[in-house]
Amino acid sequence: MDHTDTNAGPTGDTDRVETFNPWTVVNLVFHHLADQGLHPVLGETGDPAVPATALLRAFGIEPGRNDESVTSPLVQDELAELRARMLGER
Repeated sequence: MDHTDTNAGPTGDTDRVETFNPWTVVNLVFHHLADQGLHPVLGETGDPAVPATALLRAFGIEPGRNDESVTSPLVQDELAELRARMLGER
């Protein structure tokens, strides 16, 4: 769930601001390291989203998406669809 938003850029003008979920970076790096035979861990040495966020910003990409939170309509619609399908709820 990564995309480009139209937001005010760092200078206040309206530009295309690229955004990317830091947890996607964490997942990608974690699996890449594991595929290389290494043994990465999550959470034991700190929150990996913090350096992933810094890395994205170093590349000029803003972390996260506004519509990924549990309260977003997109996520709520998806959860409702899953509840209906799995639990028979309407």
